[in-house]
Amino acid sequence: MPDWPGNLPRNAFKQALSGGERQVGLWSALCNPIVAEIIAGAGFDWIVIDGEHAPNDVPSLLAQLQAMRGGTAEPVFRVPWNDAVIIKRVLDVGARSLLIPFVQNADEARKAVAATRYPPLGIRGVSVAPRANDYGRIRLYHPNAHLDTCVLVQIETRAALSEIEAIAEVEGVDGIFIGPSDLAADFGHLGNPKHPEVQAAIRDAGRRIRAAGKSAGTLSGNADDVEGLFGMGFNFTATGSDVGILARGAEQIAARFRKI
Repeated sequence: MPDWPGNLPRNAFKQALSGGERQVGLWSALCNPIVAEIIAGAGFDWIVIDGEHAPNDVPSLLAQLQAMRGGTAEPVFRVPWNDAVIIKRVLDVGARSLLIPFVQNADEARKAVAATRYPPLGIRGVSVAPRANDYGRIRLYHPNAHLDTCVLVQIETRAALSEIEAIAEVEGVDGIFIGPSDLAADFGHLGNPKHPEVQAAIRDAGRRIRAAGKSAGTLSGNADDVEGLFGMGFNFTATGSDVGILARGAEQIAARFRKI
């Protein structure tokens, strides 16, 4: 293996995925740096900061990235859309692992990867000293940033399932993530990702993704399901969310005293 360039930090999450290692994560939608700081040190391998369905923007992302520095978990930002301008901005503030929603085919996967690469490998706009290169302190950052950038593409429809092998062939895609709720909706089972038809599709997707040589990821709201997901072939899973932990935990305490 060639020497690692300059003082570019290593993305342990990306490296773990390249080796097919198990990575357990958590979803974060509370958009708060104190919450981010608490969960980043809890022992997870990765945490999704949700910019698609939670009210996160670039400033709130920045605050959470700062809060998570030094934690155990790699911050993975789910961008609101496969858009080069959005991707450029979140990369510049220091998000180096991205989840790109609603990728339907290989062309859209290539578009996502290109947005994370500087020319000649892609179309990422060049800022001389953003937070991403520690304000100019990371030597050789620009020609090598892609080595530490993790690109996960999210499959959410039956049409996208049929394109798994083609998407997996796209250079620069580090993992393929199955979105169970949107997939259930596309199958006609809105709100019911546990439907047997949906579960069968998820199992098949995990098998095919791994057979194609990529890491396979998905999400479950139930921690008890994670071992089953690993058994299906998935190697990076998110189990629950900060919203769920707060809401369900608060409800359980309140319910206990309502019975008195």
